Amino acid sequence: MEAIIPILVQLIGGGVGGNGIAAVLKQVNLGPVGNTIAGAIGGWLGTWLAGMIPGLSGLVGSAAAAAGTGGMDIGALAGQGLTGLVGGGILTTIAGLIKNATMKSSS
Repeated sequence: MEAIIPILVQLIGGGVGGNGIAAVLKQVNLGPVGNTIAGAIGGWLGTWLAGMIPGLSGLVGSAAAAAGTGGMDIGALAGQGLTGLVGGGILTTIAGLIKNATMKSSS
């Protein structure tokens, strides 16, 4: 059960990031469901990519290790939530820009 908590933090952070960027930049809005789905996927992918960067790997990678030993690292969960938030916002922006570009070209 403790191993799934970091993934939930990433997905929730990504969903918040996706909806937040869509509220700020109306031109990338995919609708509430689209923003949430793109954001959640971006949150998971963003945290995964951040774990591959040497300076960030300790911040986002230790929550899973701590969960495996029976403890929870709040700092790592916060780091995963933050990278999920940023990753969700980035992927939602990219998906919204692609959607807009394809809508313009088909008109």
